[in-house]
Parts: sequence; C-alpha cells; structure tokens
Amino acid sequence: GHEAVLSCPYVFKVSLLMVTWKKKCNSCCLLAYRGDRKETTKINCSERIVWEYSPGRDPALRIYPVNLGDEGNYSCEIANSEGNFYFSSSLTVIVPPTVTLSYDESRGAVCQASAAKPAADISWIPASSHSTEEEFQHPNGTVTRVSYTGWGNSTFPTATCLVTHPATNQTLSI
Repeated sequence: GHEAVLSCPYVFKVSLLMVTWKKKCNSCCLLAYRGDRKETTKINCSERIVWEYSPGRDPALRIYPVNLGDEGNYSCEIANSEGNFYFSSSLTVIVPPTVTLSYDESRGAVCQASAAKPAADISWIPASSHSTEEEFQHPNGTVTRVSYTGWGNSTFPTATCLVTHPATNQTLSI
C-alpha cells in the first residue's frame, strides 16, 4: 500500500543513451528510456510502475501502491558512451497484521494477528504458560496467527495481547 522507489544511480558527465528496468521473471515488467529520441517504452507493466522523475536525469523506478506481487528482484541497465552499467535491487514486501482480541468462555482470551507477512509474534501480559497458538498460511503468502491464553476460568482482571511485527507493534487489552 505504500510507495517503493528503486534507485539506479547515474553519476556520469556524459549523456545517457538508454536505461532499462526489468523485473526478473518470465513476461514481467520492462520499462525503457532512449535518450537520443527521448522515448519511453513500457511492456507488461501496470500503471502503478512509472519513472520517479525524468529518466534522462534520474532513472529511478517508482511503484505505488506496492502490492505483494511486486516483490522480487529488479535490474537496471544504463548505457552511455562509457559502456553498459548494471544495478540490481531486491524488493521485499511486508504486510502488517490486522489484530483482534476477544474472549471465549472455553479458551480464554483470543488474540488474532491476521494476514501478515511475515507472520506476527504474539505474547501475553501477564505471561501465560498455558497459551496455545495456531497458524494459517494463506495462498498469497500472508500468515494468520491465533493465540489462546487458556485462562477460561481465571481470576486475572485483564489480559493484554502484545503483537510484534516488523511493520507495527500493537497492544490490546481485555
């Protein structure tokens, strides 16, 4: 959902003849610019993939909004009178979880971190040695984790669920 900008450094004093961005896979996006004609070409690219600025000045690639299918390796090739130069970038997409906390009579407090990439970590305050966890892998590469405290008949007045993830940390209490 956010923006990714992949840079392709151009620090030469000579004119850019051509720059090409490719995602490394079969029939993936190719974005090219030819400097002498000031022409751009776009093959198999969505409208979300564009030049960040003018490709003749700064050949950075902009992806907005980023989605899971954009993850992968990208290469940039620059051609000028001094030769051909290659740069590569690896784009990793992370997805924050949707977090819910509820109470179940038989299982106690239930904390769920849904559709995250990578999977979120769930812990409890106060710490519970009786907690159990389930994990569900989704076809799009995201993961849902559900943790149960086992405090069904507990005297604790509150349970706090702490969800840790590279994109966000969340704390919910019940």
